[in-house]
Amino acid sequence: MKRIALLGSTGSIGTQALDVISRHSDEFSVEVLTAHNNADLLIEQAIKFNPNVVVISNPDKYEYVSKALESHMIKVFTGTQSLNDVVEMESVDMVLGALVGYAGLAPVINAIKHDKIIALANKEVLVVAGQLVNKLLKEHPKSGIVPVDSEHSAIFQCLHGELQCGNKPEKILLTASGGPFRNFTREQLETVTKAQALKHPNWNMGAKVTIDSASLMNKGLEVIEAKWLFNVAPKDIEVLVHPQSIVHSAVQFEDGSIKAQLGMPDMRIPIQYAFSYPKRLKADFPRVNLFEYKDLTFEQPNRKLFRNLDIALSSIERGGNVPCIMNAANEVAVAAFLKDEISFFGMSDLIEKTIQQIPFIAEPTLEDYVATHEESMKFAKTLL
Repeated sequence: MKRIALLGSTGSIGTQALDVISRHSDEFSVEVLTAHNNADLLIEQAIKFNPNVVVISNPDKYEYVSKALESHMIKVFTGTQSLNDVVEMESVDMVLGALVGYAGLAPVINAIKHDKIIALANKEVLVVAGQLVNKLLKEHPKSGIVPVDSEHSAIFQCLHGELQCGNKPEKILLTASGGPFRNFTREQLETVTKAQALKHPNWNMGAKVTIDSASLMNKGLEVIEAKWLFNVAPKDIEVLVHPQSIVHSAVQFEDGSIKAQLGMPDMRIPIQYAFSYPKRLKADFPRVNLFEYKDLTFEQPNRKLFRNLDIALSSIERGGNVPCIMNAANEVAVAAFLKDEISFFGMSDLIEKTIQQIPFIAEPTLEDYVATHEESMKFAKTLL
């Protein structure tokens, strides 16, 4: 029985992870559930899955959650420090990192320091501090990361068994759906709304990831994540727009062979694989019928219209704290777009201006990342 701490259990990844756990109650149990604001859903999940601990990080919701779970003998904590503390529990075998954005960094770092296996859905952890995370993983070999992002799960699966035989990848082929605006003109993009951006053609995701997907920032973040996960140079990662979202990503090897992982656009598949790795568990998720997908197409992304992809690639080329600056500015930009405070193209402008303003640090410490994030967020908000 693998005991799992779900950081961000009320979000899109968290709810789908609980669906996976409910289908395999003989394999997995819930040890910890956490949420920030969605107290009602957290309470509902806690009553159903009976974890040892629940964390509602918003202190204003603590009394409400604590009272609701009092008769169920479930421990309830609050505050962001509690997120760091629960990953230390000896009863936790695996941590699902599904918090949104920068908030997921500190708990994952603490989980690594306490030798936990992490099912990582929060790509910003590696975007912001990939260099530091990889250093800690070397210092704590009992820990490790199994990616949950569909693209990185696909790459992870394609590389399984190859690296052990010395077969290093020649190129990573990272697929992207293209989002809802793939065929839009510049004139159309100038007036797109959040309602349009939130209608992803293939995937059911949270608002932040969906907007990032529409701007192709998500793919830029995934390139950075892939660099740190698989020890490849950004120049050896090629982004392919694949509107059908059936080929989740692929790896090209030195002999010219390409291995790809295919599946329906269903996040429960990579979540279950991360939980059960290295085993594969039977599931009744929908299967791909290749006769229904006679046209699997691939095209290059439009970098002129979707500038966020190149902004992300440029940030990892510069290195240091620049990806941290970019990520913070993007969080501000996306939040503003969701409040109708900034235009679609305005998000890219805000990110670029913030990167230009914040001082560069070549070898950042954790404290530098924290300070950089706060300074970048503060400056970005002045641009709105």
